[in-house]
Amino acid sequence: MKLIARQKYIDKVKPFIDKKLIKVFTGQRRVGKSYLMKLTSRYILDQKPHANIIFIDKELYEFDSIKDYHSLISYVNIKIVEGRPNYLFIDEIQEITSFEKALRHFQNKNTIDIYCTGSNGDILSGELATLLSGRYIRIDVFSLSFQEFLTFHNLEDSMDALVKYLKWGGLPYLMNLEKQDEVIFDYLSNILSTIVYKDVIHRYNIRNVEFFDRLIQYMAANIGNLISAKKISDYLKSQKVNIAPRVVLNYLHYLQKAFLIYKLNRFDIHSKKVFEINDKYFFEDWGLRNALLGLKRFSVPDMIENVVFKHLVFLGYTVKVGVLNNLEIDFVADNLKGTVYIQVAYLIVDEKVKQREFGNLLKIKDNYPKYVVSLDSVPISSYKGIVHLNLREFLKMEKL
Repeated sequence: MKLIARQKYIDKVKPFIDKKLIKVFTGQRRVGKSYLMKLTSRYILDQKPHANIIFIDKELYEFDSIKDYHSLISYVNIKIVEGRPNYLFIDEIQEITSFEKALRHFQNKNTIDIYCTGSNGDILSGELATLLSGRYIRIDVFSLSFQEFLTFHNLEDSMDALVKYLKWGGLPYLMNLEKQDEVIFDYLSNILSTIVYKDVIHRYNIRNVEFFDRLIQYMAANIGNLISAKKISDYLKSQKVNIAPRVVLNYLHYLQKAFLIYKLNRFDIHSKKVFEINDKYFFEDWGLRNALLGLKRFSVPDMIENVVFKHLVFLGYTVKVGVLNNLEIDFVADNLKGTVYIQVAYLIVDEKVKQREFGNLLKIKDNYPKYVVSLDSVPISSYKGIVHLNLREFLKMEKL
């Protein structure tokens, strides 16, 4: 199988190879975590051809007997080769009961370098956090960036390629499918069902499946809108479904744990206060969202904000929704180097739109970079210090 390097992640893991830290790749199913473990193992073998690689994929039947930490320890002990460097890779480790006890056992013995993947945020909380505190490094894995999408699909940078990206999303396996909307959406629908039923409904023993399906539909239809649990609860009551806001909050939390959606808090730029109601939600992979709603409801403008948000996360930013008096700043993005402000628009069609998108940013009285991102093919030159970027140009940027 041909492996296309996702260099950003390989560069992240390289400094921790052969260090006494467990490397944990986390993220939604099918974003490429197991692919990255294979890339990592190939890199290790390139450096050390005599290395002993032990690879456990819990989605394969041949590893079905590894159900708990006892059977995991027994299996790995048999596979370890004395006198050679040993490397353990475990895919979907959350499927092994009390796996953290096995990881601590091997780490204490210091005889094997450990890598694993997980598709649920709970694997880095609770018991694991207690037993392995300070002993692991987390590497978040996301669906393909636009640059990666072009590489995986062997596409030229063009508006047509961007529309495909906005429609199909960035799950890596799409590169192996016929490039037809119906084929791709069938695949995406099946992946969504796996995430929803295996990683959420089954894992959290959700009984009101009909309501849960309605909730996901609601989230998909309201992507990028301000949402509160009460607002959802009130809407459902209007549809003759009586669900308390606390239940809605729990279900939204489960969807976040499965990395299906992200919640963005609202943040007052002046007071630095985080608001506790009315958040925005975006999908990890908007292709799944599009498959859920169907081709007839696909709209390029609806996807732009989600894609901009995900690129900011891919670049390593922590992202919030900005509030400035009664105005909204689409994204306030922070990293160790500072803050970036982003406004997102479909097209700057007239002076009124220009004043709204650029004007909101002009009211922020600091010297951090400020951008307006839109689909305009010919961006406006810098306007009073605010940079206007075409979406394709923005998605190719490796830093802001």
